[in-house]
Amino acid sequence: MHSLAESQTPIDFAGVRALAASDMAQVDALIRSRLASDVVLINHIADHIIAGGGKRLRPMLHVLAAGAAGYQGKEHAKLAAIIEFIHTSTLLHDDVVDESDMRRGRKTANALWGNAASVLVGDFLYSRSFQLMVELDDMRIMRILADTTNTIAEGEVLQLLNIGNADVDEAAYLAVIERKTAVLFAAATELGGVLGGLDDTQTSALRRYGMELGYAFQIADDLLDYVSDAETLGKNIGDDLAEGKPTLPLIYAMQSADAEQLASLRHAIEHGGLDSLDRIVASIRDSGALERTHATAAAHALAAKDALAVLAPSAHRDALMALADYSVERRF
Repeated sequence: MHSLAESQTPIDFAGVRALAASDMAQVDALIRSRLASDVVLINHIADHIIAGGGKRLRPMLHVLAAGAAGYQGKEHAKLAAIIEFIHTSTLLHDDVVDESDMRRGRKTANALWGNAASVLVGDFLYSRSFQLMVELDDMRIMRILADTTNTIAEGEVLQLLNIGNADVDEAAYLAVIERKTAVLFAAATELGGVLGGLDDTQTSALRRYGMELGYAFQIADDLLDYVSDAETLGKNIGDDLAEGKPTLPLIYAMQSADAEQLASLRHAIEHGGLDSLDRIVASIRDSGALERTHATAAAHALAAKDALAVLAPSAHRDALMALADYSVERRF
């Protein structure tokens, strides 16, 4: 018996974006209007964030999920903007915590305006998202988003505790991904089902799709730290290693390393820095950890696609399935 994922007709990413284009135009307009403030510095940083582009993957997931759920109204644009505000606020805070000076190939807000401004504008975005939630006046939606935001904060703290800890295992790594990344993907897709009035089984399936997609996306992102350069990825190669973050390629490499390699990998995590980056990356690549990491990401992507089997066939469902593939292959 073939799974839904195996029988999928391929769609390219341009086709996915084209399907979501009219909805995303509404979302972008709403983001611009709701970011406006009479505090000039907020506008400067907001303009910098908007100009930075990005894929707007999370809000796009929401509008596609709403489409797959048969939603015909207009509230999905507001929910998509809320989701993007929550995500962007976490990026502003992340860059401060990680002391990052580059994101998507551009200077970060904290590199340009300082840590204090970045943290405070991140707070502005969080609070603006909650203002928008109240406008929707739907307790179920507010509960999902409030719980999601709180869980993300837990994930941030959990990741902080893991920095420099060479004993973090795969389960602990996945626990951080679930809270820090996957829950927002899951909320974005679940809320599409809520808006569309789907039954609990279908809405839960959309949430499961988002959760699995979030795992696949972040695992693939952590893999890219070892196979891309800063120009390609828009992020400095070795960033996670420099920050002492024990991501899955490192965890897998340590499982199969000899004593000398293990000591070197543990030292890199515990002390950060890029003094022996070339040797560490070579060790990771030789261990087969990159192939294992890719296989793990692909397995989550497959689970995401199979979760969609309970939804009625549609172009929007096909687009969601295509995004699961692209989350792992990252050709966009």
